[in-house]
Amino acid sequence: PVFAGMNGSAIENFSCVIYNISLMNCTWQAGRDAPADTQYFLYWQNSRDDNVTECELYIKDENGRNTGCRFQNVSIEIEKAYFLVNGSSKDSLIQFYDEYLQLYTIEILTPPLNVAANCPRESAGCIITWQPPLTSHVENTKCFQYEINIQNK
Repeated sequence: PVFAGMNGSAIENFSCVIYNISLMNCTWQAGRDAPADTQYFLYWQNSRDDNVTECELYIKDENGRNTGCRFQNVSIEIEKAYFLVNGSSKDSLIQFYDEYLQLYTIEILTPPLNVAANCPRESAGCIITWQPPLTSHVENTKCFQYEINIQNK
C-alpha cells in the first residue's frame, strides 16, 4: 500500500508492555527523516466494541515531542488491540504507523504470591509452596509454568 506522507517520517521501534495487572506503557522513536517540528499522537482501540481513544498521558522527550504513552486500567481482551500513531508538521505530511497487538503476549506477570520454603533439619529436602501471580485475564491457573532456582540449602 502507498501511504501519504514523507518517507521516513513515521515512528519507529513501537512497543508496548503491560505490568502490574492493568498498567500499560507504549513507546516509540521519531521517524529518522521526520521534520524537527513533527508531533505524534497515539490512538488505540482495545476491542472492536470499544471506541478509538487518544492517549491521555503522553511521555515526552527533551524537545517536547511525544515519544510514548502511559495507560491505566487496561483490561486484556481476547481480540487484538489496534494502535495507530499519526503525526503532524507544518512542513510536510507525516506517514502514520499502525499495528495490531494481542495484549496477553506483552504482559509482564507479577511474581508468584506467598512463596514459602520449609526445609526441616532432619529432612534431605525442602517443600516450597506459592500461589499463582495476579493477572486480569488468565482464568485457568494451570496455564502457568514456574522455574525454581535453588542456590544452596
